[in-house]
Amino acid sequence: MKKTARAHTNIALIKYWGKANSALKTPLMSSLSMTLDAFYTDTTFNHDSSLIEDTFILNGKKQTPEASKRVFNYIHLLQDRFGFNDHFTIESTNHVPTSAGLASSASAFSALATSFAASYDLDLSKKELSRLARLGSGSATRSIYGGFVEWQKGNDDASSYAIPIDEHPDLDLSLLALEVDTKQKKISSTEGMKLAQTSPFYEPWIKRNKQEIAEIKQAISDKDFTKIGEISELSANEMHACNLTAKEPFTYFEPETIKAIKLVEDLRKKGIECYYTIDAGPNVKILCTLRNRKEIISAVQKTLSNVKIVVASFGPGVTLL
Repeated sequence: MKKTARAHTNIALIKYWGKANSALKTPLMSSLSMTLDAFYTDTTFNHDSSLIEDTFILNGKKQTPEASKRVFNYIHLLQDRFGFNDHFTIESTNHVPTSAGLASSASAFSALATSFAASYDLDLSKKELSRLARLGSGSATRSIYGGFVEWQKGNDDASSYAIPIDEHPDLDLSLLALEVDTKQKKISSTEGMKLAQTSPFYEPWIKRNKQEIAEIKQAISDKDFTKIGEISELSANEMHACNLTAKEPFTYFEPETIKAIKLVEDLRKKGIECYYTIDAGPNVKILCTLRNRKEIISAVQKTLSNVKIVVASFGPGVTLL
């Protein structure tokens, strides 16, 4: 049965950076994210007894067995879990730059988990879908829901899943995604997470996690843009500080990344309130309010003329099309 799902990517405001269990993709810390309307993946899953092989088509191009390995392994894992063994075809269109620190895997595996479940007519709750999506990509567990979402780290496969904090926030918050470099990153997130754990600042950061989650949830409840921005920027800096101070130091930053950070800091000094957050890649996301958005975009265009800017706001949870 052929089923299509659409899932939007998300940006972690309180970062997840480290796995407790690599096979189950359970995290060492809880995280909190904002689902985005501008970036999404549409995925069609079809299983049929007449098919003679597994096929993965990404953005209209059939992928090689090697390029399809992660996706195939994931589907075989789900098939084993539910007792299926037929061949399948996956057609996915990604409206997110792949492997560039814009969480393309979040929308991809959230859409894939949902279309898989619908294709096999599995009656799964969003909590169960969140757990399935996590097995493909940790951040995908959050893309099941819209708005503000918390991924509770839990202790095992059954207890590590996302919960909605506010799926329809009444909050003046825009996100400007600065696509500094959309090429595939040299150090994967999986590798980066392992290296970061060798930093002397990693353990203190984990110990602060519960406090930071509580603080940003309170800020969301209070509709306090300033507090949300300050905590988000701090969490990003803590993550990248661990990367820079790892036993084998590394960074995802490019020169334009530094320029964007400096620009945000300079704008704040001028009284134009905005904050930055950066995931595992060079691309910078700026949190701002509607009244300052036009002025910030103009400043970015003057300082970083070659950088593409995508304006985003709160996006919905996963849906069947």
